Amino acid sequence: MKRLLDIEFHKFRYSKSSIVLTIIYLVIVVLMMLSGMIRIDLNGFNGSFSDLGIFNFPLVWHISTYFTSFLKIFIAIVLVSLTANEYSNRTIKQNLIDGLSKKELILSKLYLALSLAILTTVVVFIASLILGLIYSDFDEPSIIFSQMGYLGAFFLAHLVFFCFCLFAGILVKRSAFALGFVFVWYIFEGILNLLAKGVDTFYDTHIYEWLTHILPLNAMSNLIKQPFTKIDLVESALNQISVEGMDFGYDIEWIDVASVCIWSTLFIYMSYALLKRRDL
Repeated sequence: MKRLLDIEFHKFRYSKSSIVLTIIYLVIVVLMMLSGMIRIDLNGFNGSFSDLGIFNFPLVWHISTYFTSFLKIFIAIVLVSLTANEYSNRTIKQNLIDGLSKKELILSKLYLALSLAILTTVVVFIASLILGLIYSDFDEPSIIFSQMGYLGAFFLAHLVFFCFCLFAGILVKRSAFALGFVFVWYIFEGILNLLAKGVDTFYDTHIYEWLTHILPLNAMSNLIKQPFTKIDLVESALNQISVEGMDFGYDIEWIDVASVCIWSTLFIYMSYALLKRRDL
């Protein structure tokens, strides 16, 4: 495992675009940490973001993982670029000549995806912990380290997305087209969601509900649900509005956890199957 990771991180160190994108990711995370000092004037409220209580423990784990999850595209581009460049630079063929098997090639990519998912989770954990320690009104360990399941969901969401991007990179073999494939699949799922909602409306079915758990990007997005209605200012405003049937769920559902784990396994298996049958 260490040998395979050394090979992948050696390629990472000598990829300027990968380093630049990683730095951009880290800079945005740091800027999000500084957002607590931004002052706002909204609906009679005048103060900073931190005064809204969004950095209080344990809400900060939910808030930070939800918003930071939108940045995973930067790290995904790194993974796609490193994978696709191996075809254009014929690095894959050279690795096979040097003694690596196709199984080891896929394992090296899986280890890289796992490492990147772990590293991003650790970065968000540290950033969220610092934010909470600075701005939170609560400092009891039992409160600080509660609801940390969102970090686990954050890790799984990144892992399945990275595995999907890895599969796209191996399938298409060009980084731009691979990212285009991911975007097209995103649109495809969106169209299916709209059709399912239409069918549910006319035939009183629950197809859309199932699709949110079954399709890979749906399940990935459904792992961490919106945290906005947890914010005191928003919650108090909603309480003044009488809307029948309004119910917000925030729990991490096990069906989504199972779905992304299955999809991660399938993407790695399909990547290996593609690599195995190809003449490199």
